[in-house]
Amino acid sequence: MKEYKVIIYQESMLSSLFLGSAKVDPIKFSEFLNKHAQQGWRVVTTEKDMRRMLLFWSREAYVVIMEKDRM
Repeated sequence: MKEYKVIIYQESMLSSLFLGSAKVDPIKFSEFLNKHAQQGWRVVTTEKDMRRMLLFWSREAYVVIMEKDRM
């Protein structure tokens, strides 16, 4: 039996406000994925999304679907 988790990973709002838009930092995203992998989670799929924020700004986000074996 499998257990699933859906997470939206996005950068902070401050970087979008100062830079006009924010892209996901690959180092932070890797650390995020590795932290969940240590807990037994595996990435099943990801979807990239540009999310609007406060009318004029946007930031990059990823919808990450993870699974692990239920104990």
